[in-house]
Amino acid sequence: MGHVIVVGAGQAGSSCVAKLRNSGFEGRITLIGEEPVPPYQRPPLSKAYLMGEMILERLFLRPESFYAENDIDLRMGARVDAIDADAQTVSIAGETLEYDDLVLTTGSTPNRLPAAIGGDLDGVHVVRDLADVNGMAPRFVKGAKVLIVGGGYIGLEAASVAAKLGLHVTLVEMAERILQRVAAPETSDFFRALHCKHGVDIREGVGLDRLTGDVAVSGAVLSDGTELDVDFVIVGVGIRPGTALAEASGIEIENGIKTDALGRTSAPHVWAAGDCASFPYRDGRIRLESVPNAIDQAECVAGNIMGAGKAYEAKPWFWSDQYDVKLQIAGLNTGYDRVVIRQPDADSIGFWYYRGDTLLAVDAANDPRGYMVGKRLIEAGKSPDPTVIADPETDLKALLKA
Repeated sequence: MGHVIVVGAGQAGSSCVAKLRNSGFEGRITLIGEEPVPPYQRPPLSKAYLMGEMILERLFLRPESFYAENDIDLRMGARVDAIDADAQTVSIAGETLEYDDLVLTTGSTPNRLPAAIGGDLDGVHVVRDLADVNGMAPRFVKGAKVLIVGGGYIGLEAASVAAKLGLHVTLVEMAERILQRVAAPETSDFFRALHCKHGVDIREGVGLDRLTGDVAVSGAVLSDGTELDVDFVIVGVGIRPGTALAEASGIEIENGIKTDALGRTSAPHVWAAGDCASFPYRDGRIRLESVPNAIDQAECVAGNIMGAGKAYEAKPWFWSDQYDVKLQIAGLNTGYDRVVIRQPDADSIGFWYYRGDTLLAVDAANDPRGYMVGKRLIEAGKSPDPTVIADPETDLKALLKA
């Protein structure tokens, strides 16, 4: 059956190796990860784990024993130095491993602030892995002053945890509004109000000029000239796909590691899945940064390694937890020209995105029914009349039968 090597021990890598074994693959499997712990969930890192509500072992996607029990060679704290696609080998600290199939699940890397504006000062953090969160956790002390740079979902989630723990939170977003890149103004308005209610000082249309301090950060100067005293900084200004290893080996890159519909890269017997991979979608190509995509795409690749020949059909959905609000997002809102607001009750609200008469996406806040129905409508290619959606008396489930 050969030897499958999976590089990147996150959600996608763990899903791929588990699917291979569960599907009856009897060959060798090696899973290589740079972190010194088994594959774990990332979303709870900056929420339940940071707040002390979840212990480390509960983060693990599977018990460490799972890998040995399923004859999966899990190599933790190991870094792949190079891929030789012609020889079908990978190099790890002087050791050369041969593969029959190689899967790249190398994830993504957070953007950092330049050293020239203080990005390398002590106390400046990003939110991506266990080490990042362990490093910042001791700073979450009631009354501490934290500056959050970036008003996307990562920044807003960090702000919600900090505010709940009693910190003084200032969030700056250089765009005109928070969530500008990913959501409609209506969704931005909802979350701005939510954070302001919890005491977060949100400053939109204001960038960071520089951080100040000798060794550790102690202050910040904003683009409007405002000076702030800060105890630490969290940077949430986007991520970039982990393509360095693939690129160095000559594999084609296009907003991530470029794959075909099956998950194959430009190199024979090399596949990619998860945050690092871009793939065909409708009339173009996309890269999805989400847990559901990492799982589904990695499992699709595992099946195709075993000969399934099945194209990956993405069903985009995402979520974000802030305070007592669970936001669930179905679909992609790219190209929308209208947003319909549906408010079934005082505690729930949904923002339905349309392009013309076509339903594209739904942002559902504490509205699981709206999310579930919206997701199924989008996947079925159904677009209810916007006036029907806006009516809170509408029986959403009945729309699925229409």
